Amino acid sequence: MAKQVYVGNDKFALDGRVAVVTGACGLLGRQFSLALLEAGAHVVVADVNEELANALANELRARGRGDAVATRLNVTDPASVEELRHITLQRFDHIDILLNSAAVNDKFSDDQTVEQSQFENYSLEHWRQQLDVNLTGSFLTCQSLGAEMARQGRGSIINIGSTYGLVAPVQDIYRRPDGTQMFFKSAGYAASKGGVVMLSRFVATYWAKQGVRCNVICPGGVAQNQDAHFVQQYSDRTPMGRMAEPAEIAGAAVFLASDAASYVTGSVFSVDGGWTAW
Repeated sequence: MAKQVYVGNDKFALDGRVAVVTGACGLLGRQFSLALLEAGAHVVVADVNEELANALANELRARGRGDAVATRLNVTDPASVEELRHITLQRFDHIDILLNSAAVNDKFSDDQTVEQSQFENYSLEHWRQQLDVNLTGSFLTCQSLGAEMARQGRGSIINIGSTYGLVAPVQDIYRRPDGTQMFFKSAGYAASKGGVVMLSRFVATYWAKQGVRCNVICPGGVAQNQDAHFVQQYSDRTPMGRMAEPAEIAGAAVFLASDAASYVTGSVFSVDGGWTAW
């Protein structure tokens, strides 16, 4: 008979563990940082905006649950990533959790958005930017900090993908009530997030015997003061009938970082209200 294992609340605790969060000051990065701290972790707040990173680290420390330190990070720069590793080890001596939430979406000039975002006109510059930040950035941080975890013999890496890394974008939801469309979701975003999924599976199998787990969370659309018609069209396409609140994505990260997920690696967690079930 298989041994029965009871998973109590202590399995979800992260007391004393060190969590590095990239893109920590973004919409989801902030929620991940707060959730990991509340679970007991010390948090390294890493973001390209150093001022915001310092403010968030101060806020986290004020909560009195764990320590927090801020550092500027450009995920596309190997030297910046190595500095992140150095700062983390200098402050805490070890790295237990890496959560990669640094990412970019396409930004176009207002008068040319529809033309520039169409696949036929999508620029090589935008394509490379998406791959550099969303995919290469995850590669560099996994490579550097993951290697440290492998030397330690333990660690959890959590990469942030997207529903559009699993299924193609539904372009119709970006149409306005009058039938016109001013924006198309890009090939660069979908390809980079799909790459994050496969990178995560590679890392999971490569370092499995060294005690390093790697999983990917694929969030659905998150409410962020979007136009009402977009919110309605997105909600109509989602089985749960609404967009996610930012905090609703963070629970999956705490689970994957914790001992409750000790036998979970190479998995894709869709937190999307059922979007990819259809």
